[in-house]
Amino acid sequence: MEPPTGAAGPSGADGLTGAGDRQTGEHDRALELGDFTATPQLLRLVPLGMAVGALSAGISLALLDMIGLFTNLLYFGRLSFQLSSPYRNTLGPLAVLIPILGGLLVGLMARFGSEQIRGHGIPEAMERILTGGSRVQPRLALLKPLSSAISIGSGGPFGAEGPIILTGGAVGSIVGQLFRLTAAQRRSLLVAGAAGGMSAVFGTPVAATLFGVELLAFEFRPRSMTLIALSAATADALRIVMAHAGLLSPQPLFPIAHHAPVEGLALLGAAAVGLIVGLSAWVMTQAVYGAEDLFKRLTGRLHWMWWPTLGGLIIGLGGLLDGRALGVGYDTIHAELLGRLGVDALLLLLAVKLVIWSAGLGSGTSGGILAPVLMMGAAIGGALGHLLPGVPPGVWALIGMSAGLGGVTRSPFTAIVFAFELTHDQNSLLALLVAATVAHLVSVLVLKRSILTEKVARRGFHVMREYAVDPLEATFVREVMETDVYTVEPERDLRSLYDALPEGSAQRRQRLYPVLDADGRLVGVLPWSVVLERRARGVTVAEAMLSEFTVAHRDEILRPVADRMAGACLSVLPVVDRATGTRLEGFITQFDLLRARQRLLVEERHAQRLLAPLRVRQAERTPA
Repeated sequence: MEPPTGAAGPSGADGLTGAGDRQTGEHDRALELGDFTATPQLLRLVPLGMAVGALSAGISLALLDMIGLFTNLLYFGRLSFQLSSPYRNTLGPLAVLIPILGGLLVGLMARFGSEQIRGHGIPEAMERILTGGSRVQPRLALLKPLSSAISIGSGGPFGAEGPIILTGGAVGSIVGQLFRLTAAQRRSLLVAGAAGGMSAVFGTPVAATLFGVELLAFEFRPRSMTLIALSAATADALRIVMAHAGLLSPQPLFPIAHHAPVEGLALLGAAAVGLIVGLSAWVMTQAVYGAEDLFKRLTGRLHWMWWPTLGGLIIGLGGLLDGRALGVGYDTIHAELLGRLGVDALLLLLAVKLVIWSAGLGSGTSGGILAPVLMMGAAIGGALGHLLPGVPPGVWALIGMSAGLGGVTRSPFTAIVFAFELTHDQNSLLALLVAATVAHLVSVLVLKRSILTEKVARRGFHVMREYAVDPLEATFVREVMETDVYTVEPERDLRSLYDALPEGSAQRRQRLYPVLDADGRLVGVLPWSVVLERRARGVTVAEAMLSEFTVAHRDEILRPVADRMAGACLSVLPVVDRATGTRLEGFITQFDLLRARQRLLVEERHAQRLLAPLRVRQAERTPA
């Protein structure tokens, strides 16, 4: 467009710009843009990530030992660190008292130690990342594993992975706080610690890395990916060393018998399992938060410190119905995957586990959700497996286990790889892919939030789990900038400038006026607010303009421009030629940045048929 009468155009005195040279320069500039923003500074974080992996591995394995110690002391009266199930205890009805005692101790620790020990572990880690600058109190690294060991060791039907993830995250955060790091760098170390703990306990370094990236990091950048992966690898390497020393088993956590590949019609069965388990994700989520809402009704009548004790009573009574539902349950999950439980036993286990797990978590005690979800998913898959053909019921339990994790946590890649690394069963990979994907699809359609993000949302925060390329990263300034710019001369009087801009005109709405000298060079900028403030004082443009200002270039992508605007609290920047630094080419506003987002919305919402018979295209173009 031509500039308004009396104004110099953005291209200078003659209005010519040398389009060929400009396009060549912009092409060269585009070639300089990289896929990632990583710098060599990332290298100094690598040793920290590996150190966090080693520390989190040691603490996480110590947590398992503590769980074994409390279980053996409370249920069997023996001193042993071996991870055991409360299922085979001989206490009879007296066993009800043990979860009650565990709930009482956890409530006291939360009341007089730190209230942050309550809950699953993973939502708390997410909250620290979202709102706390990835800072975790050092005492949480001690209180969380201790409270979880007491809770699970006293029969609590929880997994150790939630506390392990939060404890590992606390280790990563503490290490990050010892050094001069940004909140984003601390976040990467926090997630690295969580992944390291998960990798050490389960022997699943790849799944732990995926879990950190899919669920906790809220980004997929070299910084986060590198630190998370190296932490998980370091933790698993230490686990392997301990296995060679005879301290741990070298086998996967749930080894199963070899079987034929799951293929053909069995894949339809895997889809059916995924569908049913995906629907059960809604049931599990509603059960947990329904129980939490019931306990909140006790507020004012019973202090929350006593809620875990009441939850312990429900857990103890459930244990009398089916002792397999108590504790961390790794041996029970393994029995499901080996096909050793019949349909009646699986259905009873599913019902009891769901009730006592949701009641325990709703009461605010300390424990994780992954192992219970694995157990309940395996129970559904195993029960359906007695009706589905093609493979043994234990394999269907494995498929249900993966679907459960994919549907409940909305982390399908983690669910697939996790199931594989826990069993080393490559013949089920295709079925795991189908079941976890279908369960994930059903879950996102029937649930607004997952069981993890629901807790974060209830605390007043929002987590978006969909990740896509930022349109600001894929759009150049030249695509959205304004070229119809009203410019002013240095010697002009502010009063005459004000009078020359009619009310409601596009020139008055501009809000920032580039100042060009006689040679068409940009020498300053004049905000409209300055014109309003100083127009009655006989001040010239040269006296009122800002001679130091922030600029943008037409060959830049919008992300650094947006960062520049946000950092300087500006809503508009002049666009200048990169070669000269003084030749005005236009300006870009905060509203122009939104045009990049508008393009994405068009791609998402505007549906059209691109390939169709001619008569169909003509009919679609003809107005009704």
